[in-house]
Amino acid sequence: MRRAMDLAREAESAGEVPVGCVIVARDADGEAGTILGEARNSPIELLDPTAHAEMLALRQAALTSGNYRLQDATLYCTLEPCPMCAGAIVAARVKKLVFGARDLRFGGVRSKFQIADSPLLNHRVEVVEGVLGAEATALLQGFFATRRA
Repeated sequence: MRRAMDLAREAESAGEVPVGCVIVARDADGEAGTILGEARNSPIELLDPTAHAEMLALRQAALTSGNYRLQDATLYCTLEPCPMCAGAIVAARVKKLVFGARDLRFGGVRSKFQIADSPLLNHRVEVVEGVLGAEATALLQGFFATRRA
């Protein structure tokens, strides 16, 4: 999650909403292994409304692993994924999602919708929230405060 926070700060420096994401493969013992993908928010830079940190990291992780299914992976994100990203996380069969701050306006995992672990879908992601949540929230609040000033 620390690496995801670093990526979020990079996004902020680039004028993007400060969100970072890292996807890690788990070894047979369930311990953290190799980083499969990582990204920061880039929709402005890439002129792509889907260029959220999670989407870019998922694409990179699929290429790295040679498989679109990331069944033994954990995705770390500084902000609760939106509905688009939550759906992609389910489609990729990510095992575990760890996020920092809740997104009270657009959250697709806890705040507005419960997509990642919905019993209506064929795959349920294990969800852990609040990891470095205060730090992630402060970064986002600072970013938006300077935008409004």
